[in-house]
Amino acid sequence: MSEELIEMTPVEQEYDASQIQVLEGLEAVRKRPGMYIGSTSASGLHHLVYEIVDNAIDEALAGYCKHITVTINPGDTITVTDDGRGIPVDIQPQTGRPALEVVYTVLHAGGKFGGGGYKVSGGLHGVGASVVNALSEWLTVEVHKEGKIYQMKFSRGNITQEMRVIGQTDKHGTTVTFKPDPEMFDTLEYDYDTLHTRMREQAFLNGGLHITITDARSEKGESDSMCYEGGIREFVTWINRNKTALHVDPIYMVGSKDDSIAEIAMQYNDGFNEVLVSFANDIHTPEGGMHETGFKTALTRVLNAYGTKYGIIKGEDKVSGEDCREGLTAIISVKLPEAQFEGQTKQKLGNAYIRTLVDNIVSAQLSEFLEENPAVARTILDKAMMANRAREAARRARENIRRKTGLEGGRLPGKLSDCNERDPALTELYIVEGDSAAGSAKGGRDSRFQAILAMWGKCLNVEKARVDKVYNNDKLAPIIQSLGCGIGEEFNLEKLRYHKIIIMADADVDGSHIRTLMLTFFFRYMRPLIEQGYVYAAVPPLYKLVKGKTTRVAYSDEERDAISAELREDNPNTKITINRFKGLGEMDPHELWETTMDPERRSLRRITLNDAIRADQTFTVLMGEEVEPRKEFIERNAKYAVNLDF
Repeated sequence: MSEELIEMTPVEQEYDASQIQVLEGLEAVRKRPGMYIGSTSASGLHHLVYEIVDNAIDEALAGYCKHITVTINPGDTITVTDDGRGIPVDIQPQTGRPALEVVYTVLHAGGKFGGGGYKVSGGLHGVGASVVNALSEWLTVEVHKEGKIYQMKFSRGNITQEMRVIGQTDKHGTTVTFKPDPEMFDTLEYDYDTLHTRMREQAFLNGGLHITITDARSEKGESDSMCYEGGIREFVTWINRNKTALHVDPIYMVGSKDDSIAEIAMQYNDGFNEVLVSFANDIHTPEGGMHETGFKTALTRVLNAYGTKYGIIKGEDKVSGEDCREGLTAIISVKLPEAQFEGQTKQKLGNAYIRTLVDNIVSAQLSEFLEENPAVARTILDKAMMANRAREAARRARENIRRKTGLEGGRLPGKLSDCNERDPALTELYIVEGDSAAGSAKGGRDSRFQAILAMWGKCLNVEKARVDKVYNNDKLAPIIQSLGCGIGEEFNLEKLRYHKIIIMADADVDGSHIRTLMLTFFFRYMRPLIEQGYVYAAVPPLYKLVKGKTTRVAYSDEERDAISAELREDNPNTKITINRFKGLGEMDPHELWETTMDPERRSLRRITLNDAIRADQTFTVLMGEEVEPRKEFIERNAKYAVNLDF
């Protein structure tokens, strides 16, 4: 089995204006930016950077780019530089205009439509550069090409400086600097960690490519230069760095057909969770697609065949796909011409032939690996068989719960005070720790649409437990039963009974721990709830301020000080009583309604999932078996915990 990464061979031809194909204009971008970058929130803001970087990555895929730099400048502008061939600057035949101008002013103009510029590409079908230009207050692009430096400037998609030569050079490549348009975005502040995570991902996916990211907004700005010669094998090892691997080296498989390449790296750990991350032309496909289907099908078939052949699996017993993937970390990366993505933002890969390619690679090379490494094979099969037994135990536990609780008949747990409304889109469930707090919540709620589920104590840490333990847990079972959508392989979002699930715990360390336990459960067993934005955290007040007959509440130390100053405006010596709330249980129903439950006045924090890999790492560190990574995490982040309140 080959251990050598297959690299794309550079296209041996000139990259010039004849390869730029024009498909349509740019008019719609500013009217409907969400169609092109997903949203105008922070995620859309960061997406602008990804679009420009993706164009540089395309040059790397074609074999021409070795270095990419991303810089967050003061004023929240971004500069992206690559050492590729440089965008063509000669006249584009269809328009009679310089190709550089066409790329930045015409939607769907680029070298990715059969013009011969690229065999494979991750750029958004040529819309990337023009979309970023349309959504920027200003943008400047410089091209180093054929001994000259060409420069062009734009504002909100319009040309403010025609392309001109501004100097001589012995370099090649493209530099783009832009400032997002405040008229289009909710925020202009870039997050270094978010961009760093994405750049690290790209460095893993393109073994040998150097990517440097720098935060130049302050003197102590962070910077990192990344290059991973081992490619996705190092990616798997990095993801598993805080877990106990069951075999030292990742299993690596690679193959190609025509102009398409697929590579897979996988490694098992002693945990119970699956981390399967797929990419097509370096674009993350969070909803999977044909490449994931091919991998899963082949993995299950190969492990069952091996287990049956050597008597590890006996009789009619079979391990399911879920059994085979317990504790598995796997990266699937395919590179192909004419990638077909479902949706504008590339959530799922649709090319059917890629399923066959990946299936064939895994079938042949994983079978060969297992034959050559019987000790590792036995370890993997033993784990799959243990998962199979746990799954059967979970099934029995599930049936037992149904018999005990009448789940099939629609009976709900005794700790649930349900609401009157039956349309899930209009209802919300408060999960409240403690009987006293739950009592106040029941008394203060609007029973038309608000349901209250009382919890007592801390629930099971599911990071250290299999699914059968989850079903048998007396604190998690009422949550599963109340939500009605099942967990794990039985999860069905359509059966969810509430579209707002609100965790309401005290604003202290214990409350934070309860929230973390609950979020770990949702992330591991009901992840679509988080992905679809159904999970929230209530934000209870920290302080009550009383001046005579006037009562105000504050949700932070800063707000406390501001309210205190406001109440003293007329008389600095006036008496103000400031009490800190010790917990939700000490609030009466009226206070809890006004501060934490009234939709008109409350604050809720929606739990979002922008980066599944990063979230998996965080839950593993915080809730897993390994103590040292958790200690390092606490030490590294202690500076942010001056105030431990949520």
